[in-house]
Amino acid sequence: MILLGCLLALGFAIAPRVMLVLAWIFSDRWNVVWGSDILAPLLGIIFLPYTTIMYMLVWAPTGIDGWDWLWIGFGLVLDLMHWGQWVEKRRQVPGYTTASAAVTGASGATSTPPPPVATAASTPPVATPAAASATTPAAAPPEEAAPPEEVAPPEEAVPPKEPSPGTGPTTV
Repeated sequence: MILLGCLLALGFAIAPRVMLVLAWIFSDRWNVVWGSDILAPLLGIIFLPYTTIMYMLVWAPTGIDGWDWLWIGFGLVLDLMHWGQWVEKRRQVPGYTTASAAVTGASGATSTPPPPVATAASTPPVATPAAASATTPAAAPPEEAAPPEEVAPPEEAVPPKEPSPGTGPTTV
């Protein structure tokens, strides 16, 4: 019996939505906890599966009180962590942008910064075609590229041999 409980716990940890759907189909407890209500458990399966599991486990006909709320809070923390990880992984997808990231330039999202706003003081004077031709130098013909110079490979530096103790200049 302990093995079955461990397998159920592992199933709820790995695939909570699948296990909740199986509980809805095959469990008598589902009808005791939720009655004929369909909307609340369905929203729980979609958005807060761990909280829904904890609610089903701690629910009693007398109500939820005391330390039971701790378990429901733990389920809510698990769900919030799940959604936070989902959002963070979504931001790491190449090319993912959001409207707020594009406006604020938030880190993590690939977006182009908004164009700078031009003011009267920062706007350069507009040049007319005649004035532009007078100030623009004539384009020079492209120069031919010089062939690359051949570079000789560096000579290997050979350290001088040290004379051995028995050999050396002898004077007579």
